[in-house]
Amino acid sequence: MSQIKPDCASPSTQEHRQAAPSVLRFAIVTISDSRTLATDKSGELLQQAMEQAGHQLSVRKIVKDDIEQIRGAVYTLCEDPKLDSILLTGGTGLSPRDRTPEAIQPLLDADIPGFGELFRMLSYQEIGAASMLSRAMAGRRGRVLIFCLPGSTNAVRLAVEKLIVPELPHLVHHARVS
Repeated sequence: MSQIKPDCASPSTQEHRQAAPSVLRFAIVTISDSRTLATDKSGELLQQAMEQAGHQLSVRKIVKDDIEQIRGAVYTLCEDPKLDSILLTGGTGLSPRDRTPEAIQPLLDADIPGFGELFRMLSYQEIGAASMLSRAMAGRRGRVLIFCLPGSTNAVRLAVEKLIVPELPHLVHHARVS
């Protein structure tokens, strides 16, 4: 069985990528009870990678590990008509304090299950079976794409380099189609 390579996109995928916006506006929300903007290495890595790709930061904030605070912050951000995506880092593991997926899931109009599946597959190649501990996920609320990433800088680097930066404009194109 032949394997499809990521750079062998179908003609319609190539057309969508060409029609996709080249500059996107994004927000970063770090979920943590202990980090500050000065100590938030994962948020900093996300910001640098997205800005190097030519995208514009709209908001960067820290939110406590609390379902209502997480949900409220994301809900408010989704009201910004100029925002294309929200990147959350932290709270996607299995500890009792990790509640990001529970906070975000009710807000979504559509899930993007392939993101979590691909993230765990790529993570498995790096860390093995421990990748099953991640509950990384993505979805769409209205026209805003929401990504829930682990708090680990290595996990954030993997997600942003292999999945988000290469495919986000294409995803935004689809999120905007009426």
